[in-house]
Amino acid sequence: MKTEFRPGSPGGTGLKKMTLVFALLALSQGHGQELKVDPITDSILPISLEEIILISSYKRMLEHKSQHKPLSTLDAYLESSKKVKTIKRGAYAWEPVLNDMTTERLAVTIDGMRIFGACTDRMDPITSYVDVSNLSAVHVVSGQQGTEHGATIGGAIDLRLEKSNFRPEGWSGIVETGGETNNEAQILGGELNYSDERFYADTDIIYRKAENYVAGGGEEIAFSQFEKYNLSVNAGYKVSDDQKLLASFIFDEARDVGYPALPMDVSLARAFIGSLSWVQDDFIGDFQDWETKLYANSITHIMDDSQRPDVAIRMDMPGWSDTYGFYSQAQLKWDKHSFLVKMDGFYNRSLAEMTMFPNNPNQPEMFMLTWPDVRTLNAGFFAEDVIELKKSSLELTTRVAVQNFNIADEFGLNSLRIFYPEVTQYQTRLLKSVSAHYRKKFKQLSFNGGLSYGDRAPSVSEGFGFYLFNSFDNHDYIGDPDLKNEKAIEANAKISLPLKKLQLGLEGNYFHTMDFIIGEVNPDLGVMTIGAEGVKIYTNLDHANLYNIALDAEYEITPELSCTGLVSYHRGTDQDGRNLPFISPLAYNAMLQYTQGDFSGSLTMRGAADQVNFNPVFGEDRTGAYTVFSLSLGKAFSINDDDVHVKAGVENIFDEFYSTYSDWNNIPRMGRNFYMTVSYAIN
Repeated sequence: MKTEFRPGSPGGTGLKKMTLVFALLALSQGHGQELKVDPITDSILPISLEEIILISSYKRMLEHKSQHKPLSTLDAYLESSKKVKTIKRGAYAWEPVLNDMTTERLAVTIDGMRIFGACTDRMDPITSYVDVSNLSAVHVVSGQQGTEHGATIGGAIDLRLEKSNFRPEGWSGIVETGGETNNEAQILGGELNYSDERFYADTDIIYRKAENYVAGGGEEIAFSQFEKYNLSVNAGYKVSDDQKLLASFIFDEARDVGYPALPMDVSLARAFIGSLSWVQDDFIGDFQDWETKLYANSITHIMDDSQRPDVAIRMDMPGWSDTYGFYSQAQLKWDKHSFLVKMDGFYNRSLAEMTMFPNNPNQPEMFMLTWPDVRTLNAGFFAEDVIELKKSSLELTTRVAVQNFNIADEFGLNSLRIFYPEVTQYQTRLLKSVSAHYRKKFKQLSFNGGLSYGDRAPSVSEGFGFYLFNSFDNHDYIGDPDLKNEKAIEANAKISLPLKKLQLGLEGNYFHTMDFIIGEVNPDLGVMTIGAEGVKIYTNLDHANLYNIALDAEYEITPELSCTGLVSYHRGTDQDGRNLPFISPLAYNAMLQYTQGDFSGSLTMRGAADQVNFNPVFGEDRTGAYTVFSLSLGKAFSINDDDVHVKAGVENIFDEFYSTYSDWNNIPRMGRNFYMTVSYAIN
């Protein structure tokens, strides 16, 4: 089920704010649910535990005036969702978190393409290599229902590119600009598109630049600046009425990116992403909607600390990640069954190194491979069967994949053999998953529930990382090539109750994860990083348990005025009852939305309770409660038959000083920020 939601914000501010919080929550619910009509009963059935985050390009902005802040970063869109949270290390490239699980437990794709970051410190999540200007939506799928996009434990996030799709619109163009006061952000972008019934081409370019931002109360956060360019081209040609050739290309480059929560910054993060697709309505026999895609991407990421004062030893840490892949899928409808079958595969090369330059010129430089040129080859098969029953449906899915690792660099292989003398150059793993999901429509009530099992291989860092410094818990990390696959059993359920003006939803999931992978201290090993407290080696725990519960609601006060909101609770512990890191406390958000004609306005609130279930072993401490309010106003009008949309607003109205449980090293969030965006569409 898809829901659009606005997540948590600033520090505890007393009884009046908490009273307002729960008053708003009593009225709310997320919206945007994907629906399907039962062919037998014509009743509406929810399709999946999926969330659609609509991106407000100019065209969609006129249709979806609820977008609070057009031209915001993709990070902000993800934070506005119901299911996704983020780990923030600065003002740029926040790492997405789904079901309280991070990158290694998720499948993050761009139009179905597998892409892997090139940074050992996870400073370049895949979401940082696109922009809202070239996306139409973000599809978020929870748990094993996300295995269509690859082996995963926590779920999948697919970033969908915007395409004209052969609409007979001719030429069109859009110029967009925006600015923000807090960090002096400048945004300038444009689109030039052509589309008819046989051919389309969409081009988009955007530039963003921001200086250091200021936290609530006036504290400047040094090294929080960034500069980014993004260019994308999408094209399609109809070879015949039922055959299409599609192509896409993205170039993304960020420079001078500061990470105030980390000891290093990024001088360059660059990506080339391209694909070629063949789409055919009729395939073989009764199979239809055949799509085959070939893709390639190359990422370069360079960390350095040359701009930091008083560095004990200067370091350069470049990383590279190249991925080549394909998928081919088709659908079959037979009686009450709707089948989807998909074959896919990818080849990835991940290499990262570190060179240390002592301040004393008489001391030699030191070099090591932090990722020893790991080559990953993965080939998989995915199948889905949706069976329509009377006022209900049953969805069955399975994935089987074979994954091979190759440590290609001999120097890197020998470095790992210091700790693991028996490690081999090659290893092969079998990955598998299966899930069943049942949906039932009662008179008013809709029920969704499912059970699933899946596993994943260790990530490159977990299996082969060599002295990766984690500034959050101040430890060096070393991978273990002999780690077992991590496995998870998941149970989920959602109950939806649509009434005349009020819609309610209660959703929850539970993950029992066996052989849970996490870093544990090895007191016998010495540190590599100056000032580090110790060394951790990735290991398998016996098990860990995570669960999430969310209550959401939507209330239509008048046809023009509505209120939505959500409250969620999360918990994660290992087999010894220890709190797992980066587990959200009780969080809440609400939005009051007004739309009439060409005018729109919204008041949003987001916040969280005290983080009391933290674990100092992982570098965590108690974060305080917070509540943050934001306001936006929008107006659409015409100039010489061209459409113009203006939106202005203020975030963190009361200039709260706060940080959240997921802000690396308690880096404070942005204080009061005024913004304005202007979109001009040339018809």
